[in-house]
Amino acid sequence: MLAPTVGHYTFVRDDGQPLDFIPGQFIQVHFQYADGTATKRSYSLATIHDHALGPGEAVEIAVSYVKGGAATALFEGLDAGGQVDASGPFGRFCLMPGDANARYLLIGTGTGVTPYRAMLPQLDALIRERGIRAVLLFGARTPEELLYGDEFRAFAAKHPEHFRFVPCFSRELPAPGSAQAHADVRHGYVQQFLDEFGPSADGDIAYLCGNPNMVDACFDALKAYGLPVPQIRREKYVSSK
Repeated sequence: MLAPTVGHYTFVRDDGQPLDFIPGQFIQVHFQYADGTATKRSYSLATIHDHALGPGEAVEIAVSYVKGGAATALFEGLDAGGQVDASGPFGRFCLMPGDANARYLLIGTGTGVTPYRAMLPQLDALIRERGIRAVLLFGARTPEELLYGDEFRAFAAKHPEHFRFVPCFSRELPAPGSAQAHADVRHGYVQQFLDEFGPSADGDIAYLCGNPNMVDACFDALKAYGLPVPQIRREKYVSSK
C-alpha cells in the first residue's frame, strides 16, 4: 500500500514480450461489471526506467480505491501472481523531444503524480543536457497520502538549483521536525500557489494530471497568465470507481 486508499501494483506481460513505454503514457485495464458489461479503466505507468524495458521487466501502477467501485473490487481481490487483461501503452502526456522551454511546471493530485515519477530520469537528463528547471506542485490531503514523496524529495536534494518539490496539503500538515516538514511545504490546494511561481509563456510548459476540477482550475489560471494552449498539457485522472 502506498497510502490508506492507494495500492501499488507491479505487472509483467505473460507472453514474454516487453512492455516498454514513454514516461507519461498509460495502460487500460479491461474487465466486466457484475452484469457482464465490458468496461475499462486507465492507469498512468509509474515505473522509473532509464532504458528500453525488455522482456520480463515489470511495470508499475498506482490504483486509488473507491468504496463500491468495480475496478477497486478487481484490484482488491487480486492475489500475488494474479492476472489482469490490459492494453497499451497509450497517450501523449509526455516530455516532447522538441521542447525548448526553460522550465516545466508539473502539477498533480493523488495518483495523478505517477507520470511525474516515471519522468524523473528524463528530467535528470534534461537538467544535465540543457539546464532546464522544474517545479512539482503535488496536492494531497494529508502527509500519509503523499505518494512517492521520499523519491521526489531525494530528487530535489540531488538537484537543488533545478528541481523544487512543493507538496500542498489541503487538510493536515506534516509534524514539525519530520522528513516531510521542509521549507517548500504549503497548506492549501495546488491552484492557490501558482502565483508564487510566476507562470510565463516565454519559458514554461505546464503539465496537469489528477482531479478533474483541479485540472480545469489550473488550466484556466495558466491561460490567464498568458500560456497558450499548446504549452498546457493535461491528463484528467480516471478513478478506479
